[in-house]
Amino acid sequence: MKFAADFHIHSKYSRATSPLMDLESLDKWAAIKGVKVLGTGDFTHPLWLKELKNKLEPSEPGLFKFKNFDSKTRFILTAEISCIYSKGGKIRKVHIVIFAPSVNAVEKINFELEKIGNLHSDGRPILGLDAKELAKIVLDVDENCLVVPAHVWTPWFAIFGSKSGFDSIEECFDEYAKYIYAIETGLSSDPAMNWRLSQLDSITLISNSDAHSPQKIGREANVFETELSYEGITDVIKNPTSPRLRGAKFLYTVEFFPEEGKYHYDGHKDCNLSLSPEQSKKYNDICPRCAKPLVIGVLNRVEKLADRPEGFLPENAVPFKSLIPLQEIIAESLSVTVASKQVNKFYSSLTESLGSEIEILLEAERANLEKYSLPEIAEAVIRVRNGKVNIEPGYDGVYGKIKIFSENEKPNKKKEFFNQKNLF
Repeated sequence: MKFAADFHIHSKYSRATSPLMDLESLDKWAAIKGVKVLGTGDFTHPLWLKELKNKLEPSEPGLFKFKNFDSKTRFILTAEISCIYSKGGKIRKVHIVIFAPSVNAVEKINFELEKIGNLHSDGRPILGLDAKELAKIVLDVDENCLVVPAHVWTPWFAIFGSKSGFDSIEECFDEYAKYIYAIETGLSSDPAMNWRLSQLDSITLISNSDAHSPQKIGREANVFETELSYEGITDVIKNPTSPRLRGAKFLYTVEFFPEEGKYHYDGHKDCNLSLSPEQSKKYNDICPRCAKPLVIGVLNRVEKLADRPEGFLPENAVPFKSLIPLQEIIAESLSVTVASKQVNKFYSSLTESLGSEIEILLEAERANLEKYSLPEIAEAVIRVRNGKVNIEPGYDGVYGKIKIFSENEKPNKKKEFFNQKNLF
């Protein structure tokens, strides 16, 4: 079975998340986005786990569905842990995503973690726990759990982050490194950037949304051809080139253009300064405006650890497709904000008529895109699909700025088109 999966999201119990991150909204938006298997996120939070147990029931082995109505969405038990601790003379801040095959395993994991920190305070708990020790706890509970370093290049909270990370998986996990089968590339890097590190050749690269609101689900995702089950999914993640299940494949990942991510370039948000790695080097990684250390971004960090040239393609690499979320494409096409009424109208028209967002972005024909939106929007979708975009790279927590059209291509007859479509 072919399906898309997004394993890393957060519930309404995590900080800085939408109150709409409840199961009903997650189910609704997973269908709109085209995500079949969705991580629950936050299974360590007692109130969220209670909701999961009350509203979900087992479906296919290791997956869950709603109890009281027919829904196509399947949930897989996941959570993110923030490990903050000292190692090698430095303060380390590493985020880890945990996959669990059963509620029983989750309850045992939570029982052990409650001895270390407060699981009630945040859906993504902060624990003074070495990442290696977290792996030990989780895998001692159930060897079928997965331990996946999250958004691995993010400066502040990641295994390779410039502010508090390590230079290798082995340095972080010691003898437990052999149980790390996958890493999450994060919004500010793509597989091609990670392919430049030979140390990652045996590591599967997965991509997830890290959604804090329902509309962000599936902005990065994984597309599999495999049995719909926990074992089917985790087997392909562990063994993408030789899965045990016959015919199973890790087809591709859906990615942000990494420039759009919030930490692609170096810089200082407060100084309104964005720098490429080459520019940062000229300033010795010191901000020329405030004389404080720059926040070193993902591209710079990849350059420091890479032992291969840009463009290197490893054997048996899982392909990827770079996309921009449909609402952002529509907003850029109309020269309006994502929150505008026009964007919502065209987004609804397209998804109600042509299928899920992933299907629209990857497969919808130009004629159908024009039929249910505008020629500008159709052209923008095709350009994104073909990689014909310009993005001003993000830095120090600021998202990159998308430019699909040049200034002289900007639409100037929006009202005329809106009236023709009878959408307003």
